[in-house]
Amino acid sequence: MHVVQQDVPGAIAEEGVGGGGHGRSAAQLTTDHSSIRQPPVVVTHGAPQATVQDLHSTLTQGGASRAEMSIQPILVECREATLMVMVSKDLFGTGKLIRAADLTLGPEACEPLVSMDTEDVVRFEVGLHECGSSMQVTDDALVYSTFLLHNPRPVGNLSIVRTNRAEIPIECHYPRQGNVSSQAILPTWLPFRTTVFSEEKLTFSLRLMEENWNAEKRSPTFHLGDAAHLQAEIHTGSHVPLRLFVDHCVATPTPDQNASPYHTIVDFHGCLVDGLTDASSAFKVPRPGPDTLQFTVDVFHFANDSRNMIYITCHLKAIPAEQEPDELNKACSFSKSSNSWFPVEGPADICQCCSKGDCGTPSHSRRQPHVVSQWSRSASRNRRHVTEEADITVGPLIFLDRSADYEVEQWALPADTSVLLLGIGLAVVASLTLTAVILVLTRRCRTASQPVSVSQ
Repeated sequence: MHVVQQDVPGAIAEEGVGGGGHGRSAAQLTTDHSSIRQPPVVVTHGAPQATVQDLHSTLTQGGASRAEMSIQPILVECREATLMVMVSKDLFGTGKLIRAADLTLGPEACEPLVSMDTEDVVRFEVGLHECGSSMQVTDDALVYSTFLLHNPRPVGNLSIVRTNRAEIPIECHYPRQGNVSSQAILPTWLPFRTTVFSEEKLTFSLRLMEENWNAEKRSPTFHLGDAAHLQAEIHTGSHVPLRLFVDHCVATPTPDQNASPYHTIVDFHGCLVDGLTDASSAFKVPRPGPDTLQFTVDVFHFANDSRNMIYITCHLKAIPAEQEPDELNKACSFSKSSNSWFPVEGPADICQCCSKGDCGTPSHSRRQPHVVSQWSRSASRNRRHVTEEADITVGPLIFLDRSADYEVEQWALPADTSVLLLGIGLAVVASLTLTAVILVLTRRCRTASQPVSVSQ
């Protein structure tokens, strides 16, 4: 047994109840301009189509009822998302056919579908929310309400009409609760834990590491000539195994990767181009695992920039671990000894495009403004990314000249060293004060001990 509770229109509903009417004679119908208003045509989900015959029964001629006529003047069908209304042109059962142009649906006066003049039926097919229909929620159902309006207008130059204005309310009822039975079936839904991991699939990170790669670097300062050790990682949770690549990296003096000046470190989908110059920047081989990629960058600072700090923004992406690396998914370093490019893994020819500067259609631009800093130990450090690509920023990296070491070390003295120096200074002052006091007392004692001569 499978039970479903629903709060929206479900399957096609085709049921209805015709209402009663206000009796009028045929003689009155030919000249009376007043309106006929029917009780609503109520169509309930899960039942046959609704028909309206009461218009015939309300219009009697000579006292003879037309309720037994076989022609159905109005047929209403409430479908899953649409409402269909079919109106007989002999709407009043008098043999006088109405014009399709005189019929509209709803407060917005939707016109009927285009039909041939020879057809005996006028058709409307609209959405449940169209034509100004209203929706009401009851304890048991969703009720969509509208109305069919027959508003006759004079033909040609005439100033008279021969049929009544009639308004027929229409309601579509969709039960809010119901039971659906079926044979034994296997569940098609996913456990909540699986759903969560599916929605929050991946977490990317980029960190500065110590030289031994065993721990995250605790200080952001470097000397020119040092190498920054960067480690990119992807945490997959219950996701299928993935292989991480650094697609593009750029250094800027501010966290904005679009800032100027800038220096490209990795380009062309994984070519570490910073190693082409006098630097020894390279990817570490072998990588610790498919979900981790390590590389070094010789530190530098921008010329004529007094800030002496940079931010590095890398575009990280992941592919299935079983997929072979290719020109768009690779990690290539330049070897000066062999004057050639070599990959961390995969065939060597995937790096040949690094020399050409063209490795296929670019998938990332330096001007893409998605940046997250991961140096500061603030909330941004733990920000999570849930796509298979992400831009991560690490910084600031502060680069120092050797000549500036003493000044920076003084600036960076720890608090306990300052306290120690203060204590030593106070001790020296106290010692000097004590020495001065002792000297003064000694002189006074010597003066008091000198012999005094008395004249006889």
